[in-house]
Amino acid sequence: MSKIISLFFSIPLFFLSVALPQLSAAQSPSLPPFEMALSTGKVFKVSRDLPKGKPVIVIYFDPDCDHCQKLMAQLFKKINNFKNAEIVMITFKLIPELSAFEKKYGTRKYPNIRVGSEGNYFYLRDYYKLVKMPFTALYDKKQNLVYSYRDETSVADLIKRLREL
Repeated sequence: MSKIISLFFSIPLFFLSVALPQLSAAQSPSLPPFEMALSTGKVFKVSRDLPKGKPVIVIYFDPDCDHCQKLMAQLFKKINNFKNAEIVMITFKLIPELSAFEKKYGTRKYPNIRVGSEGNYFYLRDYYKLVKMPFTALYDKKQNLVYSYRDETSVADLIKRLREL
């Protein structure tokens, strides 16, 4: 009998523990105050350097990840749809790999795109409790979380949600 009671209480606890990592992003709906190293040698601080009053798209990626490369190819085909948003792309990879990524996609020619590395701090990876990449988060003009993509990011859906803001 005691085994049945234990099982009765342990099953809901198991499902609660699985759901908790997803709850933390909902509890903190504001853009986190992170910083990243740019390939230019400068440090980009969200609180200081990110223009206010525009939607923000945060993309956490790995330049070597196939899914991330697919997202970037789709995103840059439709890049004109994102000219009214700030795009912050961040990785944990080192600056030389970041520079190669910037060259491949020509990110420096877009004034609304910042690409940087958080190195081995993993602040954003831990903040969002990331397991897979790419991860994309859409924030409104007041930097409140609107939607996040934990699996594959649908660029068409991202454009639709951005237009609704």
